[in-house]
Amino acid sequence: MASPWQEPDIEEETRTDEELHEPPKYKVLLHNDDYTTMEFVVYVLKTVFSKSEADAVQIMLAVHKNGVGICGIYTAELAETKVAKVRSLARKEGYPLKCTMEEV
Repeated sequence: MASPWQEPDIEEETRTDEELHEPPKYKVLLHNDDYTTMEFVVYVLKTVFSKSEADAVQIMLAVHKNGVGICGIYTAELAETKVAKVRSLARKEGYPLKCTMEEV
């Protein structure tokens, strides 16, 4: 007699033909404009992207000099959330700071 606690025999399905892939990654970008202050960009980088003061200043300078800077690389959902947060903060403060995402 089989124990009532014994697991029934079930064949496990194996996936040999399917390969599991990492989700696509997206870089979040800040774009330069003539109105958003450098201080506000550093604030955004520190609060939204958890950058150190030194890293935030370095990224802010890249945005200022090159017209665009990479804030980080994230999954699609996290990148979308960060872009929305930046846009909300900028709008609240009256800045036209542009933040976008693009697939890596």
